[in-house]
Amino acid sequence: MFEHPTRRLTLAVLMAATLGLSACGRDAAPPSTFVLLDGSSKTTADLKNKVTLVNFWATSCTTCVAEMPQIVSTYDKYQARGYETIAVAMQYDPPSYVVNFAETRKLPFKVAIDNTGAIAKAWGDVKLTPTTYIVNKQGEIVKKYVGAPDFDELHKLIEKLLAEA
Repeated sequence: MFEHPTRRLTLAVLMAATLGLSACGRDAAPPSTFVLLDGSSKTTADLKNKVTLVNFWATSCTTCVAEMPQIVSTYDKYQARGYETIAVAMQYDPPSYVVNFAETRKLPFKVAIDNTGAIAKAWGDVKLTPTTYIVNKQGEIVKKYVGAPDFDELHKLIEKLLAEA
């Protein structure tokens, strides 16, 4: 039986996306240093005692650009309660594009550039964007999304994690 290659690819992508939506258990977030656009840096250790969204994205990714306003509104809604966001631009994204995007959209959270690809590699060899991780106050990854998250579900998870000691 002949199967069209596009259909096979679509099925593979759907399967990967479905698997990516499953919970990650409680794996520790990998030790990473995020170099931010202002030249400062944050480490995974700096995120302890905060609920953190780590979003791998690119300016050339239409889904990433489309979800960014919801990531901003989520940050605005929860940041006063101990919630943090780090948007990690992929290695292939030209730094000038990332800076322009962050400035023109007035992104209120931390934006990092993964210029060597080491951060994406450490976080499970991220290749698809957007890929988003939710890290609890203990520094453990509790959820991974490949593709845009369901923001209602994401908000419920953030509320639950913020309520934890």
